[in-house]
Amino acid sequence: MKMTGSKILLECLRLEGVETVFGYPGGAVINIYDDLVDSPIRHILTRHEQAAVHAADGYSRATGKVGVVIATSGPGATNTVTGIATAYMDSIPMVVVTGQVPTPLIGNDAFQEVDIIGITRSITKHNFLVKDIKDLARIVKEAFYIARTGRPGPVLIDLPKDVQVSTTKFVYPDTVELRGYKPTYSGNVRQVEKAVQMILKARKPVIYVGGGASLADATGELKNLAEAIQAPVTTTLMGMSAFPRRHPLSLGMLGMHGTYYANMAVTESDLLIAIGARFDDRVTGKIATFAPHAKIIHVDIDPTSIKKNVRVDLPIVGDLKEVLHRLVLKLAESADEVDEQVRETESWRREIDDWKQQHPMFYKASDTVIKPQFVIEKIRELTQDDAVITTEVGQHQMWTAQFFAFSHPRTFLSSGGLGTMGYGLPAALGAQVGCPGRQVIDISGDGSFQMNSQEIATLVQHRLPVKIAILNNNFLGMVRQWQQMFFDKRYSQTCMELPIDFVKLAEAYGATGLRATSPDEVEEVIRKALDTPGPVIMEFKVAREENVMPMVPAGAGLNEMVLAS
Repeated sequence: MKMTGSKILLECLRLEGVETVFGYPGGAVINIYDDLVDSPIRHILTRHEQAAVHAADGYSRATGKVGVVIATSGPGATNTVTGIATAYMDSIPMVVVTGQVPTPLIGNDAFQEVDIIGITRSITKHNFLVKDIKDLARIVKEAFYIARTGRPGPVLIDLPKDVQVSTTKFVYPDTVELRGYKPTYSGNVRQVEKAVQMILKARKPVIYVGGGASLADATGELKNLAEAIQAPVTTTLMGMSAFPRRHPLSLGMLGMHGTYYANMAVTESDLLIAIGARFDDRVTGKIATFAPHAKIIHVDIDPTSIKKNVRVDLPIVGDLKEVLHRLVLKLAESADEVDEQVRETESWRREIDDWKQQHPMFYKASDTVIKPQFVIEKIRELTQDDAVITTEVGQHQMWTAQFFAFSHPRTFLSSGGLGTMGYGLPAALGAQVGCPGRQVIDISGDGSFQMNSQEIATLVQHRLPVKIAILNNNFLGMVRQWQQMFFDKRYSQTCMELPIDFVKLAEAYGATGLRATSPDEVEEVIRKALDTPGPVIMEFKVAREENVMPMVPAGAGLNEMVLAS
């Protein structure tokens, strides 16, 4: 049966199991949008293409599925760039379809033409320009395969308008065969055996977990490994919900704003087992002093991530779920030696417990002013640890990582690698679409919120009951904190001098707006928001110059933390 290119695209999406796409129409994709009317695929119209990509990103992180975006050519395509880069840095599987001018006009500076292939080459796992309709079905199949396999990531398909209206016989490939792209899933058997021997010899082991553990759905295997060898576990920002924060072996987050005991444990460790992490500079601090006494085992599906930033004594390339499962089985074969190792490391765990007692995560409570950490703790308490939390980027993001104490995988969605302000609200939108039965909450700062605040309209239109908690200090808080600590309090362009009435803003969009100005109002506002149907903005007037602590200054080692401001 012959079909147009636009119909072929939508049929390919359906065969890939796509139920929802996010996007924004335009002339270069109008044929796709016309055919969407007769398609079973749900379309979520956002108010900006950047938000559409963030929404698809949040949908993917919350569900594990591939997010899908449709945008028009020119400015529609360029508006997707920040969202694509965000997904690329955090390894989020996504397929972005952009319209393009007809193939005879490419390169002629036609109306709304940009070289989106060239623009996104460095921020996509792969991208395609479809020049022949006969290649379209194969390209869509390959795009989804590339996006979800190996180290996941975004793939872009640029689809010229003449290809969309052309017709050809539709045949969808059963399999994908890409020469030069063969992800390794099974870790080398000898390397796994060597890892077991290194673990058995360790007396101060630490497991260091990145976002890959959640992406690979390997959180159960991670917990089995930690409990088998009784090794403390620290996570990156991206790995935050991969290991229960209240587990006795949890050290919380490490790095620039990590816990004292996580940073000290890594510094004093003799074996670091890195799982699905890339040794980001915000985690390592000064490389020369990072885990100076430790041998390092690095498990990752992406061979290019291994040895990129730090030396590694034992690399294991493979799927985390499979490698960790095999590692636990191998350890079980040496049960007596494992028991002995656990006894030998008891003093190490006691030392870490002492650090936890001496330097816990804390903040100075107040009866007169709302502390942002208090709001975050109350949200966790009142949601009974059963909500999907998104954040923007800034102080509120770090406080959420420090004080929310996540227990379940895929419940913390945040822009880690790129640090994209404006991410949280559209990501919450996408997460709510993907998880309609879950409570989704965006914890935001007043600066970040205003970068994509227009998506309140999308929430209202689609009746998505996302709750937004704005920790309003009328500052660009994280930059202000740096200016306070390192630039003699010269607050250059960080004061948001025009106060916004976020309650009225919510009401203007047809949502509910609530406000708390004192600590005794916080719980009531959160309870009311959770009980109110539809989207709600909660504005909390928080302490203006509260700082995120501890903090490792730029260029310092993890053991050189500033504990209080």
